[in-house]
Amino acid sequence: MPLKPSQRVTLITGVANELSRETRFHIRTVLHQFSIPTQSFASDDDRAYVFAMIDDAPDEALVALGEHFGIFGSNDPEPPIPKFWEHGYLRLFISHMSQHRAFAGNLQLCLAKYGISGFVAHKDIAPTKEWQDEIIAALDTCHALIALMHTEFHSNPWTDQEIGYAMGRKVPVCSVLLGTTPYGFIGRYQAFRSEDTNEAIQYLAKEIYEAYSTHEVTRDLVTEAVLQMFEQAPTFARAKEIKDLLWTQPGLNASHVDRLRAALESNDQLSGSFTVPGAISALTKRLTGQ
Repeated sequence: MPLKPSQRVTLITGVANELSRETRFHIRTVLHQFSIPTQSFASDDDRAYVFAMIDDAPDEALVALGEHFGIFGSNDPEPPIPKFWEHGYLRLFISHMSQHRAFAGNLQLCLAKYGISGFVAHKDIAPTKEWQDEIIAALDTCHALIALMHTEFHSNPWTDQEIGYAMGRKVPVCSVLLGTTPYGFIGRYQAFRSEDTNEAIQYLAKEIYEAYSTHEVTRDLVTEAVLQMFEQAPTFARAKEIKDLLWTQPGLNASHVDRLRAALESNDQLSGSFTVPGAISALTKRLTGQ
């Protein structure tokens, strides 16, 4: 059975973390043993090299590599996906202080148009649910975490624990500077800047989308989300917006051409749009080189 995108992310990230600790000779030897082609090292970043070599590896080879390092068994169950996540979207845990839940909720709304489902604890947890259980469920199943570092962020032990939990799962962790400078381990990772205005939050959502579109761990998940949104576009206007996202989507390749063409045939909001059919025709030619 083919791996789910989230399973591939887990395997690729885990294998890259383990293998990049070895010597360069050992890295290439292991990859050859699992029938994964290699190239000469183009940089000093061994982890980036491993990511590049295994990113397009067949599912069978990834599963075998994962089992070799004790990371992932082909029959290992995944945790159930809570209903608060939007199906098919990139799942982003938004760590924030409760007094700034309006900012977090606004960001959540802005991210949705890019295929990113944001979890905001004080908004998404039903009153009858045990809130700690729901937060852990979100942390167990998120693809990434972003910390909204307002001035009081470090005073709350829960936000630090959320960051530590996500880092323990080795999912991408980023922060937004909103009065507090990233500290500790999170200080090594990407940080965005923003302000508490609607315009700034809209721009922040676009920056986050662009960052996850190019990150080696989340790129394929973002691509899948944008493709799904395109296939299900409910209006001409929305079809045009998503077409623009597809045109600049780094993870899109020739393997997606059939889905793009099928979407045009099945969704009249795509085929009936003034600009979408021509743009998708040009895009498929660019992807296939024909």
